[in-house]
Amino acid sequence: MKRPPLCSHSRRTGASGSSSTPLTDPTAAVRNTAAATPAQSAADDAPGPWQRLAHRHERRLWLLVLVLGALAFWWRTEPPVAAPLSFVQIDHLVRKSIEEKPLTPPARLAYERMIPSVVRVVGLAEPEPAAKEAQSRNGKPGGKPGTKPEPADEPANPAEPVEQGVGTGVVIIDNGTILTNLHVVMGARAIRVTFADGLESDAQIVNVMYEHDLAVLRTSTVPDDLVAATMRSTGGLAPGDSVLAIGFPFGIGPSASVGVVSGLKREFRSPEGKRVLTNLIQFDAAANPGNSGGPLVTMDGEVVGIVTAILNPTEQRVFVGIGFAVPIENAAAGAGMHPF
Repeated sequence: MKRPPLCSHSRRTGASGSSSTPLTDPTAAVRNTAAATPAQSAADDAPGPWQRLAHRHERRLWLLVLVLGALAFWWRTEPPVAAPLSFVQIDHLVRKSIEEKPLTPPARLAYERMIPSVVRVVGLAEPEPAAKEAQSRNGKPGGKPGTKPEPADEPANPAEPVEQGVGTGVVIIDNGTILTNLHVVMGARAIRVTFADGLESDAQIVNVMYEHDLAVLRTSTVPDDLVAATMRSTGGLAPGDSVLAIGFPFGIGPSASVGVVSGLKREFRSPEGKRVLTNLIQFDAAANPGNSGGPLVTMDGEVVGIVTAILNPTEQRVFVGIGFAVPIENAAAGAGMHPF
């Protein structure tokens, strides 16, 4: 029986003259296989698009891997977030902190800042004739009748002046310029000032302001470390603001009392009715005779006024809750300076 030929089913190409190689030719099949093997191997070994991308950005990919690893390590080792404190816990911590280190009262801080600039002012007057005669006996102040007199060739000591009035002053310039009330030093034979460190010095009046009951003094000597007070405008002052009055009430001091500003732009007529003071600061910090001329201070330790009078409807000169101070702007103008 005749066997059909084995031939390729590949399509023939007439134009090019090329045709499929019949499978009946073993040699041709081997040649075709040998020729196709290198090309197919090259195609199989060619890198894909992802491989080419990885090769091109190899260093960046390694850096990205390191960063991601560090972030993963940090996330796993980050301490857990503490739960928010409750109100009871916060209150307990605040109380414990205050017990361990109590807060310093603002008035104390203001006093400590102000006190180096506060002085005691004493007006000295001639002694009364009887006292002068007693002082002159035996050449000694306070001599008693019947004592043996000194020899005639020894002159008697002059009579010592006596305190006419005690008040307070505040240093506004460190050369010894001091503000005080005029009624503290008016008519005094001499003026003596005692500084915060205990140094005593004579002083003279260099200016007066009758309309504000103020006097400007200048001392002959001053301490080496004298500190002038810091003055503050009353422009921002309002009723209810805390203030501190510092002075020598009844000669006792220095003393401090705390209160608030009670009002502004007040008027005051002296008990004798001879003088009306205007544009005053009303305050309720305790003040008594001897506080006159002292500073009225804010809780920042800055002077806003000069204490000048107290109101008492009775004949007693004691504090009943209403005090007055001259604004520092008016007081400083008397010293030839504007503090602001």
